[in-house]
Amino acid sequence: MTKLSFSFAAIFALIPLAIAQSAAWGQCQVVALVGLDQRLVLLTGPVSPSTLTIHNVCKQATNTGGTTIGTPTDGAALPTGTSNAGLANVAVAAGKRYFGSATDNPELTDTAYVAELSNTNDFLQITPGNSMKWDATEPSRGTFTFTNGDTVVALAKKNGQLVRDSWDVINEPFNDDGTWRSDVFFNTMGESFVPVALRAARAADPDAKLYINDYNIEGTGAKSTAMVNLVKSLKASGVPIDGIGVQAHLIVGQVPATLQTNLEQFAALGVEVAITELDIRMTLPETAALREQQQKDYQTVIAACKAVSACVGITIWDYTDKYSWVPGTFSGQGAACPWDSNLVKKPAYDGIVAGFTS
Repeated sequence: MTKLSFSFAAIFALIPLAIAQSAAWGQCQVVALVGLDQRLVLLTGPVSPSTLTIHNVCKQATNTGGTTIGTPTDGAALPTGTSNAGLANVAVAAGKRYFGSATDNPELTDTAYVAELSNTNDFLQITPGNSMKWDATEPSRGTFTFTNGDTVVALAKKNGQLVRDSWDVINEPFNDDGTWRSDVFFNTMGESFVPVALRAARAADPDAKLYINDYNIEGTGAKSTAMVNLVKSLKASGVPIDGIGVQAHLIVGQVPATLQTNLEQFAALGVEVAITELDIRMTLPETAALREQQQKDYQTVIAACKAVSACVGITIWDYTDKYSWVPGTFSGQGAACPWDSNLVKKPAYDGIVAGFTS
């Protein structure tokens, strides 16, 4: 594991390194990746005394509404997954770098959960959910704490897994109509905050993969066009940009028909593409029909990434409904993950396998 030290305060003095999260989504940006040789790469951020700490500003909601997900309400047994192929195994066999899951410190006390998270047949990568957020690592100016972040990194290192960071260089910059979102950085600096942040990030670590990440850019449309135009402009100006993160918080039965076309137009810009926060939610209660459609939808998303060589990998936004952010954010919705709340595989698991192998 590479160790590195520099002044985080200096970086903060130079640039804005995050843009405000929306209250509804509160999600994240993938910007740095532990290399396949297990080398951590740093985008920007404070460094733990014990490990190189990469930051994350993802906000993962928990199921606070008391909804039990994965339990049928009509008395009928729900279909489950049957494959034992290993999601990471089939991803790598399909030419991808990884298949991974988001996680967070509170669930790391759940031994059954951690056992599956540590299964490298399914997960070659972990994305920290909250422990590397700006406010988690620097709760007050000049006061840093790295314990929780170190815990996630140590787990991944123990398992021989990659750590994909979710720290917020450029995250969710656009409204759905393709206009710039209003936040402190855009309101203060205008569009210039984007190249300023990216150039400073590259200066901090020339080996880091620099991504711009957003939601609702899965299919073609105004927001995706805005992303294309931004990346074109950055590359024309010599601003470093390595990839586009497509969050992919989707709805059962509503996967955009233009998903693969859109990934292809991103890749045509000369950058990597990654599916960074995949889940596919449904209106509760679950039914056999909804699970079957969800299986098809997961297969569609995975197949689209498989078909685009520049799509380097996929991260699901936690692997189990037990710790999904969805019910706490979207009232009456949930069951978005490939495992249910009892850590039983759902047909979605088989859909992922089929997406990589068909």
